[in-house]
Amino acid sequence: MSSLSIIIPVYYNEENLEDLYEDLKSKAIPKLKDYEIVMVDDGSGDDSWNVMNRIRMKDPEHVKCVRLSRNFGEHAALLAGFNVCTGDCAVTKQADLQEDSALIPEMYESWKRGNDVVLAVRKSRVDSAGEKAAAGAYYKIINRLITKNMPEEGTDCYLLDRKVIEVIKKFDEKNSSLTLQVLWAGFKTDMVYFDRQGREKGKGRWTFAKKFKLAADSVLSFSYLPIRIMTWLGVIFDILALIMIIDVFVEYFTVGVPVRGWPMLTCIVLFTAGVIMFMLGIIGEYVWRTLDASRNRPPFIIDEVKTGKDGMDRTEGRE
Repeated sequence: MSSLSIIIPVYYNEENLEDLYEDLKSKAIPKLKDYEIVMVDDGSGDDSWNVMNRIRMKDPEHVKCVRLSRNFGEHAALLAGFNVCTGDCAVTKQADLQEDSALIPEMYESWKRGNDVVLAVRKSRVDSAGEKAAAGAYYKIINRLITKNMPEEGTDCYLLDRKVIEVIKKFDEKNSSLTLQVLWAGFKTDMVYFDRQGREKGKGRWTFAKKFKLAADSVLSFSYLPIRIMTWLGVIFDILALIMIIDVFVEYFTVGVPVRGWPMLTCIVLFTAGVIMFMLGIIGEYVWRTLDASRNRPPFIIDEVKTGKDGMDRTEGRE
């Protein structure tokens, strides 16, 4: 069994993979005795799979290439990597070179000191003001609503002990946040800090829609607050309606003010209908997630795994 597995989810990263491997060779691999690199192609539509295999041919004893049948998302790609890897511990690594590979030996040393989870925490990041603000808001929401263990600047990669990996594999959750699952598990955790660099090659695929889905998945999977908000909104509207009814009748019987006409009633009906539709939308999110989980479909499907110089293929599903 390898001491350390380096799991790299790959999605449209053909321009970065060769540089990534050279970066690992110069900054991480010389400090590791036993290691394996597990690259997981998450349904890329570019030449990433061929580039991955060219890297495997350079180092067939240590590089393993995994291809999923289609794009399942980074969460599923990491899970696939955890299912395939054989290390006593495993560290996740982004393929865009925005995290320094020198972090890996540092995290590995922390693991050897007895930490089950080691988070790579951003001290700073090279992003636009809007991206920084959105990320900051997300992590503040996570800290206040879900867990106090989430670093304020967030984390992109982490190292997990083998026992933590086995626990994460048993969760088998869809539409969730893998990072929050790791934090929720509660194992002994340490942090190392780094400055996140800007992307130099290729185009980022972390779109607004994916960010929004992550935020929704994080809150809906780990917090009951949306349901509680719906309950309190219902109570507040009932109280406001009761106050308005009392006010209307008091003015009618004491002052003779006529009951207000259709414009006010229309506004109230439209506003109330909007709130009801909003609540139904939240309920629908929970119902859909329940339906998706009840189908028991695998979170990922492995099309093929190539190892060694001969590139021996084997087809797998979820383990």
